[in-house]
Amino acid sequence: MSEEPLPSSPLEQLRTMAAVEAMMTDDLRHIEVYTMDGLLSLFWHGPSTATDVVLCCGGAMGGVLGPADALYHDLGVELGEQNIGLIRVGYRQPNETDSCVHDLLAAADLATRSGAQRFITMGHSFGGATAMQSAVVLAEHCAGLVTLATQSAGCEPAEDLATKIPVLMFHGTDDTILPIAASEMVQMILGGGELVRLPDVGHLLAEASEQLREHLREWIPSQFANHTKQ
Repeated sequence: MSEEPLPSSPLEQLRTMAAVEAMMTDDLRHIEVYTMDGLLSLFWHGPSTATDVVLCCGGAMGGVLGPADALYHDLGVELGEQNIGLIRVGYRQPNETDSCVHDLLAAADLATRSGAQRFITMGHSFGGATAMQSAVVLAEHCAGLVTLATQSAGCEPAEDLATKIPVLMFHGTDDTILPIAASEMVQMILGGGELVRLPDVGHLLAEASEQLREHLREWIPSQFANHTKQ
């Protein structure tokens, strides 16, 4: 008997039992993927055929709205109006790095099947490491990386990543969960990148919510445009 071929893509490797989706608004799809390892939830802003897509992930407890008073949701709405997609990824198994990286790559795989060509990964806290490792795997298809109050654990596979793609990091000086030294360590691991220090800001970054939005609504389209020219 011939052996069955192994699944070849992150989406196929999910061991999916069922999937369902619904349009929440004209520009927001909610997709639930039921797998043998848990429920993968995707909130997909913008056109499904977008060539540029941001992949956003939460911390060790999961979550899809993002820090800084639902940053991910608001960015998704704004970027969607510029024909940039944004997928908020709800992990199957929060705080399990390999599984969470797989979730981001499965979201990228799904988007690629609809026409996506370039990605920016973004993660908060534990999700910073998830976003970094995903960026490494996406390689030449990754146009940038954003971390928000990231941890340093799990970032080792991204050594020298900042010499290959643009990296933007934010961290509050009053973070009592992960001190700013974590992002400083990551900056050394990555071999560079821009670290924005946010005075008097805590781990959830709520005090800098508008600053983050202003910075990212310019930075993200700019990195996609630069990547297109390469």
